[in-house]
Amino acid sequence: MRILVTGSAGHLGEALVRSLSEEGHDVVGLDVLDSPWTHVVGSVADRACVRAAMTGADAVLHAATLHKPHVGSHPRQAFVDVNVTGTLTLLEAAVAAGVGRFVYTSTTSAFGRALTPAEGAPAAWITEDVVPVPRNVYGATKTAAEDLCLLVHRDHGLPCLVLRTSRFFPEGDDRDGVRARYPDANVKVNELLYRRVDLEDVVSAHRCALERAAAIGFGRYIVSATTPFTRADLADLRADAPAVVCERFPDFEDVFAPLGWSMFETIERVYDNARARAELGWTPRWDFGFALQRLRAGEDPRSPLALAVGAKGYHAVSTGPYTVR
Repeated sequence: MRILVTGSAGHLGEALVRSLSEEGHDVVGLDVLDSPWTHVVGSVADRACVRAAMTGADAVLHAATLHKPHVGSHPRQAFVDVNVTGTLTLLEAAVAAGVGRFVYTSTTSAFGRALTPAEGAPAAWITEDVVPVPRNVYGATKTAAEDLCLLVHRDHGLPCLVLRTSRFFPEGDDRDGVRARYPDANVKVNELLYRRVDLEDVVSAHRCALERAAAIGFGRYIVSATTPFTRADLADLRADAPAVVCERFPDFEDVFAPLGWSMFETIERVYDNARARAELGWTPRWDFGFALQRLRAGEDPRSPLALAVGAKGYHAVSTGPYTVR
């Protein structure tokens, strides 16, 4: 299969190009930045460039985007140009080229303010049915791009699946207080309980989406590590998260203690990936329980793919944890 991957110089784009190429697919990487995984250097908003890169493609994996860390460094218009106009350009080129499937990488940040419950309320249970309330231009443009996927699917029949991915970036947390209190690996393992996914599982979700797109037509899916929690846990998670985690994993503190780690005191939202597992046939592996298993064995809780891709950063100038390495 010939697959166009946008954002090939980024975390996910590189991982997709690496993995799909190793599986024998003919992969074309498109990015504004040159890299070992980029075959066409250009913008997703450049129609001529996109049209040329799309030649002969059977599928598109659209991972290129301006991200949340760019909100403080790029004007809103740049987000519209890349995230909205770029997505429309790709969709229209895909229709014109007769592409058979289109997978759009969105984000759980699209839910925005819906992720934060009121003071004293239980943690929020987040499914695809939660209505997004964008918090910033990043969320607003990602939601708009999702709607363009739905529009083009309805108007032209292009199978389009939207994957709302949770955190998978390797950079440190953007909150100074969190970075000061918890070791970075501690933060990321904790987040696997409710708001993080390993890069290897993100890639496998895209692979499943490619396989299922034609049969499904259009769908939005949360891509996050499988949570051990249920809706019945939400009030307790907000009040005393370590106690709830201990009920599920009685020895987690014994695993954490030698590392100097601790659990977050409160958890305010939980992502539910049940629809992606049921409809895409996705079987994510790198959850909190698996991370504990690897830590007990003295192994890294991250997948080999995540380690191979490493950290890239988002800015060439110093912007805390998001500076380009």
